[in-house]
Amino acid sequence: MNPEKYSFDFEVYHSINDLSAADAELLHDAQAATTMAYAPYSHFQVGAMALLANGKKVAGSNQENASYPVGLCAERVLLSAASSLYPGIPIHTIAISYQGESVVSNRPISPCGICRQTLVEYETRFKHPIRLILGGKEGKIWVIPQSGLLLPFGFTGDDLGEGN
Repeated sequence: MNPEKYSFDFEVYHSINDLSAADAELLHDAQAATTMAYAPYSHFQVGAMALLANGKKVAGSNQENASYPVGLCAERVLLSAASSLYPGIPIHTIAISYQGESVVSNRPISPCGICRQTLVEYETRFKHPIRLILGGKEGKIWVIPQSGLLLPFGFTGDDLGEGN
């Protein structure tokens, strides 16, 4: 047996004040996007803001539904909006933040499994990495250089024979 190891590097900042001005603005925008969430069941609002390669920004927020699990996460809302508003334009960076009635928004959260899969598909489709800025309303911030790093061994079109 030959064991292999998977790891990746990411940046950790102690507060939003340690980010570049552009990254801090994008995270502030994601924090503001949490107010657009429709989360009457979980009371957990997630906001995401993307900076596209053309310099435009697109927001997304989670949208729940009484018929669980048919709600949509902020990241997938954002990716759908970006594809519809700016077809063919890759996303450079996405900032993701959250707030909730019963949680303290003081640490980064990470996309769920479905969103990780969707982000990998988006990166593959555009052949362009999507940088992630993950942070709450305060506290540490993680900057991940490529969203696909969060889903090692992801399922892609290559698995369906599309890359052959």
